[in-house]
Amino acid sequence: MNDLQRRHWLKQMARAGIAGGLTGGIASAFGPIALAQNRIDNDKILVVLELSGGNDGLNTVVPYGDDAYYRYRPKIGLPAKSLRTLDERFGLNPGMAGMERLWKDGQLAIVHGCGYEKPSYSHFTSMAYWHTASPNSGDDYGWMGRLADAMSPPKDNFMINVDTEQSLAVRCRLHTPVVFNDPMRFERNGYAQSRSLLDTPGSIEGANESLQFLKRVAASAQASSQSVRQAWANYKSPVDYGLVPVQLPKIAACIAAGLPSRLYYTSYAKNVFDTHVQQTELHQRLLTYVSDTIAGFLKDMERIGQADRVVLLVFSEFGRRVPENTSLGTDHGTSNVMFFAGKPVRGGHYGKVPDLGALVDGENLPLTTDFRRVYASAIDGWLDTGLASKVLKANFETLPIFNPTPA
Repeated sequence: MNDLQRRHWLKQMARAGIAGGLTGGIASAFGPIALAQNRIDNDKILVVLELSGGNDGLNTVVPYGDDAYYRYRPKIGLPAKSLRTLDERFGLNPGMAGMERLWKDGQLAIVHGCGYEKPSYSHFTSMAYWHTASPNSGDDYGWMGRLADAMSPPKDNFMINVDTEQSLAVRCRLHTPVVFNDPMRFERNGYAQSRSLLDTPGSIEGANESLQFLKRVAASAQASSQSVRQAWANYKSPVDYGLVPVQLPKIAACIAAGLPSRLYYTSYAKNVFDTHVQQTELHQRLLTYVSDTIAGFLKDMERIGQADRVVLLVFSEFGRRVPENTSLGTDHGTSNVMFFAGKPVRGGHYGKVPDLGALVDGENLPLTTDFRRVYASAIDGWLDTGLASKVLKANFETLPIFNPTPA
């Protein structure tokens, strides 16, 4: 069966509730399609956390040493004495106790000025650019999906997306990510006429190629959902993830269960970081949730002996405009901070800090670090694949964020 035929069959299965049916999640299988040429020998794991809505980087990593910050934000600017001081120039938002501990342990890297040329102020458009790593153009597949295809032949559970629906970032040509929100309700869904195939796909022996493909889809879906449910049922942790643990405990459960997944993607969804009105208290509360759950997740990785394998990347689709607005919030902006966190990280500041005295395009922060440099650093600097230029379709200089891997 060629690729065109397979796409046709996938569309037909989707209509029948077989390929993408969802009750609590999505799972599917991988037919006998072309294998990736690259095989990566290490077992490192990358976890990506998306902060949807446009997190305000200036009130996350606060440049309290720059008077211009307070001139632009006379009411919502955070007082220096309230911050979790990093150095003589920057402090973290008061809610970020967990990430402050990571900084002190040398396990938090802050990358400044991240964005792309000709930025979009639309949530949907900008997020699509970040998901595909193709700003001002777009792509049929996500950057993590292309990475999965380049890293490994298609196999079950190689990439997991914990969310209510699949992110464009994990859309692949060869792989199909496992997608779920509630692990205990993670099962295949479908119409009555396809139910028997979903529940008991049976042997592929004697079936034609198309039916073999359908049966592999159903069998792998069944195995994936069972693996995830079992992982969550067996997961018990004494670690405190904070009041709102986002989705990271579910990822911890999969890692603790020894699933072969190398790429994980999740989000703090529903545009919660879109803080146009009365930002200060809400933003601090959201950052407390995020910071506590990140610190808890990495502590949990240490507890289960996986800390040397796991790095977390945190991003948002854009930053906020530098001046506060009349509603004591901030409007859609441009460049932003990104984070890497984990034991393998060499903590510190990376990228050029944007100059608050040289704002651009309606009083926005200038771009100093193409976000694809950060992705390239994850792909080649952390995962050590040598595939960044292939996945990102251009060469981007990596940042020296990671400690050397022990021999």
